[in-house]
Amino acid sequence: MLFNPSRDEARHFMIESWRKHQIPGLEPMTDLEKMTAAVLLRHPEYHHFLTPDYLDQDWPVEYGETNPFLHISMHLAIEEQLSIDQPFGIRALYGELCKVAGNEHDAQHWMMEGLGEMLWQAQRYGLPPDPSVYLNILRQKLPGSATNPPNQPT
Repeated sequence: MLFNPSRDEARHFMIESWRKHQIPGLEPMTDLEKMTAAVLLRHPEYHHFLTPDYLDQDWPVEYGETNPFLHISMHLAIEEQLSIDQPFGIRALYGELCKVAGNEHDAQHWMMEGLGEMLWQAQRYGLPPDPSVYLNILRQKLPGSATNPPNQPT
């Protein structure tokens, strides 16, 4: 079953996952809630946003603000991609990115850049997202790629 929540549903889900995480054992957590809490743990700078007070908040990119809910959603999308190796080969490519980045979290942030670029290109040209564009963007972050000489991670 596809999980395609509205903006408000996704935000409520993250807030609820965090609430359940903070009181271990009080309420059972689904696997997706556990995954969400694990991602949130890696982003303490977003914890104060995990209240209903921020459900309607906007974070305009033109002001240089990062939308914490979008950021966490992208981490979750990447976690899902890795769990099912879709697009095919993403899991192996992620392993290589982890070696270059030095850790999984930074590698996922590189992947977010590639995912965002693929979506931007699709929107710009009025086409569906192209996984080969995404994979090629990620390959360019590896040493020895045509646009990234050895020992020069982006």
